[in-house]
Amino acid sequence: MFRNMAASLIKSVRIDEDDPDRPKVPGRIVTTVPKAKELRPFVERLITIAKKAQHSEEAAAEHATNAERNSDAWRQWRQSDEWQKWSEAKAPSITARRRAYSLLRDHDAVDILFDELVKRFAERDGGYTRVVRLAERRLGDNGQQALIEFVGVKDRTRRAPSQAPLVTDDEEETTEDESAESTEQVDDSTDSPEATAASEAEADETESAAEDEDQKS
Repeated sequence: MFRNMAASLIKSVRIDEDDPDRPKVPGRIVTTVPKAKELRPFVERLITIAKKAQHSEEAAAEHATNAERNSDAWRQWRQSDEWQKWSEAKAPSITARRRAYSLLRDHDAVDILFDELVKRFAERDGGYTRVVRLAERRLGDNGQQALIEFVGVKDRTRRAPSQAPLVTDDEEETTEDESAESTEQVDDSTDSPEATAASEAEADETESAAEDEDQKS
């Protein structure tokens, strides 16, 4: 069961636009939550096998030839020491492909695994897939559904936290000077002669009014 589901997930990376049953999103399938959780380590194990074989592929490419198969140049390369080096470097990759095929039993899925997914996850160590629960339940048994997909497509990125604006020394000095000037202005307005005279006049008027009331009474 997981063999077929893993092959379907891997093959969904390549979308045929003419296929009426093509997936809406590449690299994604929908299944139940328990199956998705069990499928995830199976698929990630396959990707790990393919990534380990990538080093031998790169080493073998140094001794490979571009000559057409069965041509004279190809036959000369086949009988040279370069072919022997290529064969020794290629052996781990061939073993990995056979191992992946024994788990998938699908040539197309193995090709996609070694040709495309390995390049996508070259800089990633683990965590190649994710499982997302869906709110909609499956018709019939009302089972909870989930999607399993390869990461790297439509990934959410965290927004960087906002930082407080930086204040330079010049701005701090300017702010302090402005605060000092405003404080001095308030003190000057409070202690000015005009303000003092006005306060004394108001006090005299209040006392005169109080004396008049006492005389009337």
